[in-house]
Amino acid sequence: MSPWRALYPVIMLVGLGLSYWALRRRYAKSPLDEEQRTAIGLAAFMGAMLGAKAPFLLSAGTLLTTSWTWLGDGKTILGGIFGGYLAVELTKWFMKIRVRTGDHFAVPVAMAVATGRLGCFVSGCCFGVATQLPWGISFPTSGDLLPRHPTQLYEFAFHATAVAILLVLEGRNLWVGYRLSLYLSSYLVYRFLTEWIRPEPHGWWGLTAYQWACLGLLVLLLYANLRQPSSQSAGSPAPPLNDPDSP
Repeated sequence: MSPWRALYPVIMLVGLGLSYWALRRRYAKSPLDEEQRTAIGLAAFMGAMLGAKAPFLLSAGTLLTTSWTWLGDGKTILGGIFGGYLAVELTKWFMKIRVRTGDHFAVPVAMAVATGRLGCFVSGCCFGVATQLPWGISFPTSGDLLPRHPTQLYEFAFHATAVAILLVLEGRNLWVGYRLSLYLSSYLVYRFLTEWIRPEPHGWWGLTAYQWACLGLLVLLLYANLRQPSSQSAGSPAPPLNDPDSP
């Protein structure tokens, strides 16, 4: 076990705190009422936690009942992001909320994932394949101490850059209503490509399970955006939320 593993849940809590702070700031400009904001926020959190742990829960065949198992390592970023996305969309459907709320979540999600990848790095999980590049790092948890791609830091850099770009888009009022979709689709492409330097088993057509998941989620994301008409973003003036005639 990595001697730094105990820091993982601490870093995860810091990431959740930063994400909550960023979300509250964006909610201040939302036409949603307090009940709607609370419901969507809780749905995002619970969906993300369940989605992140679902593969490990199913493989273990047991319930995860302690705080360590929920906050410790053993999560999938893809499952977490899209578990939260699905939970929010279902909550909006149930509450008949017809405005786009994704812009609220783009920066907070990117901040949380970037921080979480630092937790992966100090915990010694989610490393890449062996490499002879000068920045290769030996992870005690790998079992062979070969220098490996620090894919956790690569991904931290990706999400930190995404935060910076999304903040620029917010400041210039660009991609209104589509910033979350832009971020998620970019991450799916990034993750698909970096799977080639991860020690994951390759199956059908030489692709990993995560690569197939990326392709499937890209199709679903495209479908969700095509079927949803260009409607008012929740970050700008909107018609009544439950008006059946609103776009």
